[in-house]
Amino acid sequence: MKDQSKLIAALLVGAAAGAVLGLLFAPDSGESTRGSLAGYADDLTGKAKDKARTASDSLKDYGSNLVDRVKSKYSDAVNDLYNYRDGVSDEIRSKVNDVADDARNHVEKTKSKVKSASDDVNDSIQQA
Repeated sequence: MKDQSKLIAALLVGAAAGAVLGLLFAPDSGESTRGSLAGYADDLTGKAKDKARTASDSLKDYGSNLVDRVKSKYSDAVNDLYNYRDGVSDEIRSKVNDVADDARNHVEKTKSKVKSASDDVNDSIQQA
């Protein structure tokens, strides 16, 4: 962008210098010279507008691409966060299920021991 600004500035300075030198050494009449200068100024104005339009379009494209890249990065980050959350949730569910299974096993073992002790006490009472 800076290079384009320098180029435009150089063109304008060159145009001004050329206009001054043209006026000083012009073999044509004043009216003819003014017409030539007006045409030259119109050409310069048209070129400057074209350059400005091109620069504006380039800037819009760059901005649009930047916005698309930012949206993509944001979307990727959100997806990564959801995937992480889902992975943690699955891991927690798995651990809870493991703990529940262990608790069931302990309850069953305890029931079995209580039943066995109860049967032993019952057998002892019946033998006495």
